Amino acid sequence: MKLSVGLRVSNSLSLTPQLQQAIRLLQLSSLELEQEIQSQLDSNPLLEAVEVSADGQVSEAQDNNVDYQSSETHSEYSADADFNDGRESADGAATVSLDEQMGMTRLGEDLPVDTQWDDVFSHQSTAMATPEFDEREDTRTVSDSIWSELRWQLNLTPFSPVDRIMAECIIDGIDERGYLEASLDELLEATQNQLDALDIDEEVELAELEVVLKRIQNFDPPGVGARDLSECLCLQLRALPEGTPSRLDALKMMNHHELLLVNDIPKLMRQTGLSQDELRAALTLVKSLEPYPGLKFQNNEREHQVPDVIVRKKNEHWEVQLNTDILPKLRVNSYYAGMIKRADQSEENQYLRLHMQEARNFIKSVDERHKTLLKVATCIVMHQRAFLEHGPEAMKPLILRDIALETDLHESTVSRVTTQKYLLTPRGLFELKYFFSSHVTTSAGGECSSTAIRAMIKKMIQEENIKKPLSDSALTEKLQEAGIDVARRTVAKYRESLNIASSSERKRLL
Repeated sequence: MKLSVGLRVSNSLSLTPQLQQAIRLLQLSSLELEQEIQSQLDSNPLLEAVEVSADGQVSEAQDNNVDYQSSETHSEYSADADFNDGRESADGAATVSLDEQMGMTRLGEDLPVDTQWDDVFSHQSTAMATPEFDEREDTRTVSDSIWSELRWQLNLTPFSPVDRIMAECIIDGIDERGYLEASLDELLEATQNQLDALDIDEEVELAELEVVLKRIQNFDPPGVGARDLSECLCLQLRALPEGTPSRLDALKMMNHHELLLVNDIPKLMRQTGLSQDELRAALTLVKSLEPYPGLKFQNNEREHQVPDVIVRKKNEHWEVQLNTDILPKLRVNSYYAGMIKRADQSEENQYLRLHMQEARNFIKSVDERHKTLLKVATCIVMHQRAFLEHGPEAMKPLILRDIALETDLHESTVSRVTTQKYLLTPRGLFELKYFFSSHVTTSAGGECSSTAIRAMIKKMIQEENIKKPLSDSALTEKLQEAGIDVARRTVAKYRESLNIASSSERKRLL
């Protein structure tokens, strides 16, 4: 083999650190992004957050450090094709046409790095100059758990030492719904183990445990400690005042709850001796009860979602903008930036240079995230304008590839930017993933979204006669009359995805 030395030129793809950071930030939710920004602020002395007053102005102390004006980004785009560039919105924020949006910087390109270290880098987040919403006080409260509530009542109730240990074991066996999940045999064994661990020489019987359980079931909220739904409802009925209308009739009905589950109304009337009107009143009372008494103690903050993008109609045009309340406002600290010397190779100067580059790259990555999010959201709104106008029944078929082609992004990028990102519309708050759905062919040769079909099925069932509910075959026929060719099994699948029972279970004679 002959050895030789030569030059060869080849192309290869590589993910730069800046691009890796931009991709990672793109898939973060608003809460995760906030945590990431705080982590960067804690670790990088050259990165600082800009404090903005209630009127949208930068504080005077910070305004003297750096010029906080930037014309590189816009925060508001029109989703209508005839919304010409150069027009000003009601808030004074510049708007651009869809063609200009699609010409924005691609995420796949390498983020440029400014190497002029002596220049002060100014940055303004992709946000509106004037906040759209007034500051509101956060009135959300965190409630105690059901276990702490039960233990608080336990401490106020006189129990013997052994009974108190049994009560503690019972409370430990209650789940977050308020139901007793553990069996009595398991609770008896746990109680005996606790007594042995405390060197208490006493045997506990099952009857004693049941007595303590009855006392726990008298705690608030009513129905706590029940072993199933029927017992939970009966406990709540017994806790009602004796003069409550239909209370006794409801207790009679719950004694035969198995007939109620199978909707055997005639046999239920014979067993209880109640008339149809009495049974209807008792059923109304039972429906007013709480099936899961422990859920009200769950922390509601976990279900609270903050919109990343807001869409609204102005002057007959749909406009899309980022939520200014959650947008980070970051910049490079001008004081430390001024300490960097171009030719100085000292350890301190190298430290400042390194963190200066990291701060600039992070700011640009955050800004690129906002641009991409706004670009994708605007394209989605443009496709689903009929949904905003007429509701879910007008939803259009849409897949990731459609948005990727129009925004000149990769499908994986569109998937990242639509995951855990929420769009606030006049019709409610939706995850961006909600607007993507498969299609079903219509008899006219067109396409209909599966989301629209689900909405139509839900509407048909809401308008049906409860005494003669629509079967899956009847729903299929109605959809075919509307020009939608769909199989019965597909209708059944869509109905089950909506958590709607079958026609036999929906039938009501009362």
